[in-house]
Parts: sequence; structure tokens; C-alpha cells
Amino acid sequence: MKRFFLFAIFIMFILASPGKSFAAAPSVTAASAILMDQDSGRVLYEKNANDVRRIASITKIMTAILAIESGKLDENTKISDTAVRTEGSSIYLKPGDTMKLKDLVYGLMLRSGNDAANAIAECVGGSVEGFVFLMNQKAKEIGMVNTHFANPNGLDNKEDHFSTAYDMALLTRYAMQNKTYREISGTKFYKGWGNKNRLLTEKYKYTTGGKTGFTKRAKRTLVTTATKDHQNLIAVTLNGPDDWNDHINMFEYGFKYFDTTIVLDKGLIKGINNKYLKNHVYIKNPVLYSLTNNEKKEISIEMKLLNSQKNWKDARNIPIIVGKAVVYKGNEEIKSVPIYYKHENVEKKKGWFGYFIQLFSIHLGVKENG
Repeated sequence: MKRFFLFAIFIMFILASPGKSFAAAPSVTAASAILMDQDSGRVLYEKNANDVRRIASITKIMTAILAIESGKLDENTKISDTAVRTEGSSIYLKPGDTMKLKDLVYGLMLRSGNDAANAIAECVGGSVEGFVFLMNQKAKEIGMVNTHFANPNGLDNKEDHFSTAYDMALLTRYAMQNKTYREISGTKFYKGWGNKNRLLTEKYKYTTGGKTGFTKRAKRTLVTTATKDHQNLIAVTLNGPDDWNDHINMFEYGFKYFDTTIVLDKGLIKGINNKYLKNHVYIKNPVLYSLTNNEKKEISIEMKLLNSQKNWKDARNIPIIVGKAVVYKGNEEIKSVPIYYKHENVEKKKGWFGYFIQLFSIHLGVKENG
């Protein structure tokens, strides 16, 4: 008994020792859940995140982003009898009414209107079936490999309508890159409609948007986004009986233990000693990654340059991309980005006569590279 007691104290000492990060996983009741860093796409927490399940009205995130990307938001659409007859939650459209597509998207996201979903589908896709084709096409583009859409609203009237927590996080990350989507998703009130997302309206002050869902077969589903300081997170739960608290617990976990860090800044790359490239190579955009404090010490960067440098004495022979910067966390590659070469204005060097000759050659169909 004495040995067991000493062993227990030893284990407690190891767990409490400084320099170690033993972040307790958040309490989550949902059957499937995920917490993703919006900027880097890193998964910070997951529970059965790739299990295929019914998703209910969080389907409407895809419906909304396709409507926004259609470029028709300011166009009026006539409401059909078929759209009005859609069962479930509604914004109470009437056959023959006309409404701007933008207003339909607000009704879709804030009030989860199934009639709005079908009206959007008919407007953007020509028919519900045509719109569903667009939904699945977009899902493939985003990388949602375990998803299939069968309707624009998430109702249980189709058997082949499903996704995963991970795929829905990918969709949300994609949608949140769109300014109009961010505005609509984060709107609390619009023309008398209140947002059903109570995490946004009352429960969690860092919430920036999301979409609720419920059907008898899917149970409660929820997607939310949250921002604190410079960190942006996405949470998804499927079949979550206590989803509000699940999301709060995941967000608090993410904000406490992780920090979105610039692991490679944009701009001129210093330390490149190659005589042809020195002071001419740069990174276009900063590389962000969500890290714990201990993980920040594990980051390293390797600059991999092209080997074909024998013709680079003439700067005009240097390609636009001359290599890549690879970011590692320990031995794991987490990101790679192109290294660009900044060319000077070749036309200015040629002078007006050279520029005229170039234009004359192009007019005759002669290309500079033969």
C-alpha cells in the first residue's frame, strides 16, 4: 500500500512538472465533434469527427455560400408553389411573391427557412435537382470526401444526405473566407427576423456566426465560429444533446491552450546568400498555424531552392517561383509555400525602342521564347 501511494505521488509530480503541456480535453456530449483553427485548418480537438451522420439544417451553409457566389443576391426571384409547400421551419413565403435572393439567404441562415432553401435552389440551380448537383460539385472542390447532399435544406426526406463533423468544418472554413457570408452568418437581427443561434445572440460573447439544425433523425446539429483577440475557431457538433455548452467548452479549450501564430511572415526573405537571389526573393502571404506554447519551440523552416541556376546570371531567365519554404513542427511538415522572385521592370530596361520591337514582334506572331 505504501509503494502504491509513493508511485501515485510520483505520477502526480510528473504530470505537474513544468515544461509539459497536459491540456485536459473539453467536455463534449455530442456523438461527433470537432474544433478547427479557421486560419490554418489545424484540428485542435476531435471526437468521431469522420463518422458519417445526418446533418439537418447545417446543410444550409452550403446553400447560402452557393447563393452568395452566384452573383444574384440583388436579383428578385419569384416564389413557386413547390418552394412554399416545403415542410418544417419556414419564413412563410407565399406562391407568386417576389423577394430578393439576398433576403432569402438571410431568412435561410437566421430562421432556417426550408421554403427559403428551396426558393434559393430554384433561383440559382434552375431546379432543386440542378442545385443539388452544384452542392455536390462544390463539396468535391472543397475536399468534403465523406459528404453527399440530396436537398438544399437538410430534411430527412432523403437517405443519401449525410456528412461528417470534419467535412462541415471544412465547408465553414471555406465559407468564412467570403465577406458577405461572414456578415449574414453573424447577423443577430434582420428585417424582423431574429437569429436562432443563441450562442451568437446571448450565450457566448466571442461567437461570430454559425448555423443551427435539428431533425428527428439527425437530432441537434450545430456549427459555430468564434474569435478572441486574433484567434478564429470553428466548432461543429452532430447529435449533440447539450450543444451550446459543447461549443463553449471547445472554444474555451482552444483559446486557453492554443495561439494562432505567424510561423513565417510575408515579405523579403533574409538570409538567402545565393548571389542571384539575394534581396530579391519573398513570401506573398504570412503562414499562420495554431500552436501551444511548447509547440512554438518545435517550429523550423527550410528554404528549398531550385537547382537549375546556371542560366540565372541574366535575371530575365530567373522564373517567378524559385523554390519553396517548408515549415516543420518537429519532424512533421505542416505547410509549404512558394518562394517568389521579384523581377525588375524589364520594359523599362529595354527602353522605348526595345518595347516597340517587342510589340511589333507580337503583332507579327513572333514569340520571345521562339
